[in-house]
Amino acid sequence: MTACATIDTPARLLRLLVLFSSRSTWSAQELVDRLEVTARTLRRDVTRLRDLGYPIVSTTGRYGGYALGAGGRLPPLLLDDDEAVAVSVALLDFSRSADPTLGEAAVAALTKLAQVLPSALRERVDTLGEVSVRLGRTGDPVGDVTTDVSVLMALAQACRRQDRLRFDYTTGDDRVSRRHVEPHRLVSVRSRWYLVAFDLDRDDWRTFRVDRVGPPAPTGARNAERESPDAAALVAEGVAVRVYETQVRVRVHAPPKHVAHEIAPTIGVIEPGPDDAPTTVVHFGGDADWLARYLASLPFRFEVLDSDEVRRELAVLAEQLTTAAATS
Repeated sequence: MTACATIDTPARLLRLLVLFSSRSTWSAQELVDRLEVTARTLRRDVTRLRDLGYPIVSTTGRYGGYALGAGGRLPPLLLDDDEAVAVSVALLDFSRSADPTLGEAAVAALTKLAQVLPSALRERVDTLGEVSVRLGRTGDPVGDVTTDVSVLMALAQACRRQDRLRFDYTTGDDRVSRRHVEPHRLVSVRSRWYLVAFDLDRDDWRTFRVDRVGPPAPTGARNAERESPDAAALVAEGVAVRVYETQVRVRVHAPPKHVAHEIAPTIGVIEPGPDDAPTTVVHFGGDADWLARYLASLPFRFEVLDSDEVRRELAVLAEQLTTAAATS
């Protein structure tokens, strides 16, 4: 299954609406190819749009497909404030990761939406665009993650204004602590958002999952002048390496640009080095057996630098593959 086929339903529906906005009539096969989904998923998404009031009609036969009814115009959307912000955020996020054609269409749709937004809402959307970055490629949704739009926007405004915040934060093991931070940037990773901030109580930079952040409260103080990190790189290290007990450094026999094309930043973190270097050191985290299987799937030669546990798993996997090949 392709990455596009596993995009969450709201994002797929937005993509479908963007296509109907650019052209009113499409064959079913064209939509399947453009969206990279199955014919069954396409039919299900068209049904969802009809249920929402979009006049999409279907035609049968050899050249059957879908077209916008009622003169080929989409009905007006009535959105509350949070819905308008959510649609704007989805279009902004999609425009950063889509192919050029759909990306340009998403930007055009975002521009049209911005023109009719009240000034206060437009400022909220502009603020989020200024202080957020996307990490990695569009991929599978990450579980049942629900982000409170009001919390996300409060964090974005604090990042923009450089205002210190306090909030309750729930860790992965359900421990709640009060945090006092200087917000810096927001990073979107698939369906999750992360806040990169300087934790004043721990005197270090930290990343916080926004869906675990309680309502933030401004303290009235401003951020101190300090050197800030690469927000996307900090989140990538946390997502790909630091959250795992087993961590490993691997020397891959390929230049960094080729390795970056193959290994997503949410899977492995590339150690800085010359662009024309013949090898690349990558940091990974995860279960040893998973790491062994992932490394074996890479189209490059590699060396495990510092994990006997991963080496043992690679040896077990090599023996299994050798046995399977001999039996075949």
